[in-house]
Amino acid sequence: MRLAARLALARRRKLCSIDKANVLETSRLWRSVVERIIPREFPDVSFEHMLVDAAAMHLLKRPRDFDVIVTENMFGDILTDEASMLAGSLGLLPSASLGAAARGGLFEPIHGSAPDIAGRGIANPYAAILSAALLLRYSLQLETEARAVEAAVSRAVESGALPADLAAAGAASITTRAAGDAVLAGL
Repeated sequence: MRLAARLALARRRKLCSIDKANVLETSRLWRSVVERIIPREFPDVSFEHMLVDAAAMHLLKRPRDFDVIVTENMFGDILTDEASMLAGSLGLLPSASLGAAARGGLFEPIHGSAPDIAGRGIANPYAAILSAALLLRYSLQLETEARAVEAAVSRAVESGALPADLAAAGAASITTRAAGDAVLAGL
């Protein structure tokens, strides 16, 4: 919660805590922690609670209303998969599971593994590369380098270096290696 509030302070100062307090006792505990910590320790952060089912709907209907979202793992997993459609593909979204420690974390694409396409050279590497950018930012405190990696991925996509999950139906797509090469060229 504190980490989410610190992230919100560096952004638009808005925090949305997502839970299922109308059904789950653990979510009621979650809310009590949010209500104890945020106003006392982070008075400059505005926060709201939202039930996960309402959040799923609002995330698609009005994504710009959200800034920093904090939730538990299962709800986060579901919402990030849903939100990936706003960006166009699961293959574009990195993730960082961060703890209270100043350094460390787990950085990975939101999509997990894809054993059905393993070894075929058609996986989209952009989320994995963007996860490395999050590692640079949050664990190594290398903001300039993180932005450079993110910009290189953006340039690759904007230049038309599109793996199968991003290419239009029936359009030519590039291999995993070619997508990585496009990012390297952008760096």
